[in-house]
Amino acid sequence: MKRLALYLLLAAGADVRAQQVMRLSEQQALSIALQQHWDYRQSAIAVRGAEADAVQAAAAPNPTLTISTANINPHSGVGAGPLSSKAVDSILRVDQLIERGGKRQLRSDVAQQRVAAAEADRADSRRALERDISQGYTDLLASQERMRVLTEIAALHDQSLAVARKRHRAGDLAEVEVARLQLEVQRAHNDLTSASLQRRTASFTLAQQLGLALPLPQIEASDTWTDSLPAMPAGAGGACDGRADVQAARARLAAANSGLALARAGRTRDVSLGLQAEHFPADPAHPQGTGNSFGFSVQIPLFIRYNNDGEIGAALAAQDAATLALEKARTQACSEADQSSQQLLASQERAAAYQGGLLQASRHVAETSEFAFEHGALGVTDVLDARRSYRMTQLDGIDARADYLKALAAWRATHTFATP
Repeated sequence: MKRLALYLLLAAGADVRAQQVMRLSEQQALSIALQQHWDYRQSAIAVRGAEADAVQAAAAPNPTLTISTANINPHSGVGAGPLSSKAVDSILRVDQLIERGGKRQLRSDVAQQRVAAAEADRADSRRALERDISQGYTDLLASQERMRVLTEIAALHDQSLAVARKRHRAGDLAEVEVARLQLEVQRAHNDLTSASLQRRTASFTLAQQLGLALPLPQIEASDTWTDSLPAMPAGAGGACDGRADVQAARARLAAANSGLALARAGRTRDVSLGLQAEHFPADPAHPQGTGNSFGFSVQIPLFIRYNNDGEIGAALAAQDAATLALEKARTQACSEADQSSQQLLASQERAAAYQGGLLQASRHVAETSEFAFEHGALGVTDVLDARRSYRMTQLDGIDARADYLKALAAWRATHTFATP
């Protein structure tokens, strides 16, 4: 029973820990993703596999050792004496394949270019991961800011409702106005509930992007939300050939070119050289023995029925496919770079408009209306209109800044050329 109680206590503690909130900065989130995300870890494994293939491709063919015994006559026997005097033909042979046509170097070139492609794939995986984490973190941070704004608005509605009821008891406000304000209070709390659900959704989405194991924890963004905008990057264009996915496609085209050269080198005949030593003791009962003798052999394939045509055709098809893949990757990279530049400029203009004066003007109108309502100089309809306008301006400003931050992350992803 003590063991069972201890187990239940530990299980309850584990469940509590699983429900704890993880407070993360954006940099901490990225560090976790680089350690935990499945695709990025898989890309690192792919690099290791390609490097192992390169070691194998660079190795020369191993020699072959053959030990055999022949001319064993069951009728006359093998004779008396030690093993070295037995009347059998003992053969020791070594064969070595000599590759010609530069096959080993071409094979190594193909493997090394595939290593370069795998490393570029890993860099591209990191590029996409950094973009996704930045955008996911921005969504979470923006949802937290919406929660803060809507919480303040709900509290303000509750306060206004208390003021309205006081004015109603004093005969200064009609009952229908109080009912209208009660409806706004309920609407504000409903908006707050929806914002809470959106925040939890953003939290779990980010947890999935980090590659965390189940059960997914609740994540809270620890970075501070500010109204100021990060500076626009210098230049909104530039070459896109240096992007990691384009580099990977170019490396695969180089591997396909070397693969075609390797397939054509298959028409160069390899030579297999063999050296052997024979020991066949001779005695009166076995006069066919030759004693110790040596020999060598040369094997050359005869390309009579087949001359590597299939391998060359497959290599040509692979070269064409790699060429198209490079063209597609480059076109897509350039298109994404142009599109991200345009989206960044548009989102910056929209966010700057809210930062430049819309929020301040809307806040001033709302504060003036609240003061007038509390002192009986303004009706419920007017103060609700001012309050709605300010709330929508605040939420639109949050969305505009979040869109700019996500557009900035997308721009950086499409203009990231360095390989990590």
